[in-house]
Amino acid sequence: MLIWSPSVRIAANIRTDNPNSLKRNANMPQLTLDKTDIKILQVLQENGRLTNVELSERVALSPSPCLRRLKQLEDAGIVRQYAALLSPESVNLGLQAFIRVSIRKAKDAREDFAASVRKWPEVLSCFALTGETDYLLQAFFTDMNAFSHFVLDTLLSHHGVQDAQSSFVLKEIKHTTSLPLNHLLKE
Repeated sequence: MLIWSPSVRIAANIRTDNPNSLKRNANMPQLTLDKTDIKILQVLQENGRLTNVELSERVALSPSPCLRRLKQLEDAGIVRQYAALLSPESVNLGLQAFIRVSIRKAKDAREDFAASVRKWPEVLSCFALTGETDYLLQAFFTDMNAFSHFVLDTLLSHHGVQDAQSSFVLKEIKHTTSLPLNHLLKE
């Protein structure tokens, strides 16, 4: 239970076997976040490698309470993980594709596809969509040959895939991993 002064109620994430999966429902416990908690989240999104002392200085809080709050944010699943963000080009993955996938209407096709896509290392993100396309994949490849191999031998050979269409990234205009949190301060 959080005992800080209330300002924003947030549903905690329920941890599942997939740590990157967010599940929200009406039965989830509510956490109350104040301005200090939100500031901790904003600062961590800028630099997740800060020491607790550095973090506490940036949010104007002594180290012990700062660490306690951070632990509660982690335990609630609000802070899901800490990760290093790599430059794709520096690790020879300069070809980025967005692939729109349509799934056959066969029984279990969606579940089978979702289970398979989780195992494909080329795919960094997969989103189930509304509209004409069932899924959108974001994937990285070394070159066009690697892309072709993936599409022909892996993606299109999957029994659940009906069709796939690809677009390649020419230039990245904006990329951030930081969620906007200012709306939490207005409530």
